[in-house]
Amino acid sequence: MAQVHARTERTYSATPEQAYEAIADYTTVRPTLLPAQYSEYEVRAGGIGAGTQVHWKLRATEKRIRDCLFTVSAPAAGTLVEKDANSSMVITWTVSSAGAGQTTVAIETTWQGAGGIGGFFERTFAPKGLNRIHDEVLGRLADHLK
Repeated sequence: MAQVHARTERTYSATPEQAYEAIADYTTVRPTLLPAQYSEYEVRAGGIGAGTQVHWKLRATEKRIRDCLFTVSAPAAGTLVEKDANSSMVITWTVSSAGAGQTTVAIETTWQGAGGIGGFFERTFAPKGLNRIHDEVLGRLADHLK
């Protein structure tokens, strides 16, 4: 088994505080950022930042649906880490200043992939698909931050 890694980012005309506040709001803002690949979204505890527990199903492909139950932590300023109780998936959101009035938001996802030939295809194609999904999330965040 090898680790699978996907990363995408986008820069916004917003302050880091505005971007972080938006992505940390799992109750009001986050559901509006999720594209059609997400279903059964439900905040089960908390709702803002660290301590939040949130559930969703992610349809990564036609045959692959992940049932996710994430617990959120904030190990450093500008960082949210979502750890899935149902798999090895970890999603790290990083918000950083990109100069005057500019902010970069990055989404980095890792998990332990399958071995063998199936693992090869997972490591090759899954990050591209997940990056497309996360790019849509970041696009919706751009609309929210306007």
